[in-house]
Amino acid sequence: MTSFHVPQLASFILSPPPELCFADVTFSHEDKVLLGPCSFTLQGPGPTLVMGPNGAGKSLLLRLSHGLLFPTQGRITWSGEVCPRQAMVFQHPVLLRRSAVANLIHALAVNNVPRRARVKLAHDALERFGLTACCNTPARVLSGGEQQRLALARAWVLSPQVLFLDEPTSALDPAAIKAVEAAVQEFHQRGTRIVMTTHDLHQAKRLAGDILFLSGGKVREHTPAEIFFDRPVSREAQAYIAGELVE
Repeated sequence: MTSFHVPQLASFILSPPPELCFADVTFSHEDKVLLGPCSFTLQGPGPTLVMGPNGAGKSLLLRLSHGLLFPTQGRITWSGEVCPRQAMVFQHPVLLRRSAVANLIHALAVNNVPRRARVKLAHDALERFGLTACCNTPARVLSGGEQQRLALARAWVLSPQVLFLDEPTSALDPAAIKAVEAAVQEFHQRGTRIVMTTHDLHQAKRLAGDILFLSGGKVREHTPAEIFFDRPVSREAQAYIAGELVE
């Protein structure tokens, strides 16, 4: 995680979100190519929804983008060649064995936020994400929806310029899905670049500015959402939208 100084939570709101560029990126494991070669640039306002069948390479693409994995070949760069502040929320949130508020305070401490500011920032984030009543509850006994909102609140206090989300609503009920989507929109409105994987076509239609569609480890389409859903070009995307099996 990247350290920063407080108060700087809204310092990048009026700036364009950082651009992400994949240039001939390939990722291999045990001599098997799992992703690529991929070339694309995320430069619009987003949010970018990454879609495709199981095994297409969606989660792998997010992990490469976030720096959790490194490409076997090719380059991943950001505008200005400066890596922006980033956060990632996984399908199953990774939370510490401590209270909800302590999870946020710990994240702030790791990022060198002054001690005097941590408690207020943590409580403000819990309130924003509807978790004030869960403040002192052990994070790991919260419901699935509450845990996901806590993970988003933890990202929020770190003021990321880029937020990666890996199927954050896949196991949630409709009310929890609505809450998470509202949080995603709030990040977007604050100026954060959103890159999110999903299998839910309806969710993608609600959230996406553009669609990055993968199949067989390759990017088959990268187009504005309305074009992708109305006039998909690739055979794989046409089949996916029609609910057919895609290899």
